[in-house]
Amino acid sequence: MSISKDQKPIDTGLGDRPEPDTILNGIDLSGKTVLVTGGYSGIGLETVRALVKAGAHVHVPARRPDAARKALDNIIAPEQVGALDLGDLRSVEKFADDFSAQHDSLDLLIGNAGIMACPMAKTAQGFESQIGVNHFGHFMLVTKLMRALENAAQKNGGARVVLLSSIAHRIGGIEFDDMHYAKRDYEKWQSYGQSKTAKSLQAVALDARGKELGIRAFGVHPGGIFTPLQRHLQNEEMVALGWTKEDGSPSDMAAAGFKTPTQGAGTSLFAATSPKLDGLGGLYLNDCNIAEQVAPDSADFNGVRPWAVDSEIAEQLWQETEKQIAAL
Repeated sequence: MSISKDQKPIDTGLGDRPEPDTILNGIDLSGKTVLVTGGYSGIGLETVRALVKAGAHVHVPARRPDAARKALDNIIAPEQVGALDLGDLRSVEKFADDFSAQHDSLDLLIGNAGIMACPMAKTAQGFESQIGVNHFGHFMLVTKLMRALENAAQKNGGARVVLLSSIAHRIGGIEFDDMHYAKRDYEKWQSYGQSKTAKSLQAVALDARGKELGIRAFGVHPGGIFTPLQRHLQNEEMVALGWTKEDGSPSDMAAAGFKTPTQGAGTSLFAATSPKLDGLGGLYLNDCNIAEQVAPDSADFNGVRPWAVDSEIAEQLWQETEKQIAAL
């Protein structure tokens, strides 16, 4: 396996769950153009709120633009919300084309949107929905906006892409022979884990392509947080996972270990803005730091498994993704 020598924790001085004001202290994002998918609920909303407070001009593409505008009222202007369905690559193309026609540069792209542990479904192009939305949709968005990212890097000394992965990557790697469950039985958690491994690998491969242009990319595990991401889970399942009590309230484990939505936005904000990461990229981050590499069979719920940051697997996935999109 080929893993970056930089995939190891550094001294950030932040701790593992700082609030946005601490992370962005002294960071001025005035004049920066930022795009945050899923930026109207959960940790995405808190990410947008913090970036705007730091001076950034933030755009939020949304599958439900009206709901997004309502949630973002008094945070960003209505015209900064655009229509985008990550489950339909034609929708992604249209959004990216429209955005590029209005904005020649993009300083930060945060791929925050996603779906988790949902029933078997297909995207508009026939991809299994979790990897279709979480990986393929963001892949199309990033590649279509590369010129805008490159322009920002040339003008402002760098651009960053942050893609939200998850500790669920520990469930397993990419099943290249049957990525979309055409031949094997569908299992919603395995599918979610595969899609989040893909998101991390996408950051590795993107960074390899973009670093000479000044574009750096990071995969991020935000931590455990109660957000609308759990909408497909019944309370009985969350009880079995140890997340909630029978009455639906947070379990003692969740109360002690889960982050608040503002804390959950922290690692994305760190990845997007911290000068501690200057000159670095292609890394998986958690708890506002570079994650520690752990063994493939580790039971630890922290750290990164090697298959999620391996550059050879990342390149294989990039090429396979391009091939599947080209075949549509």
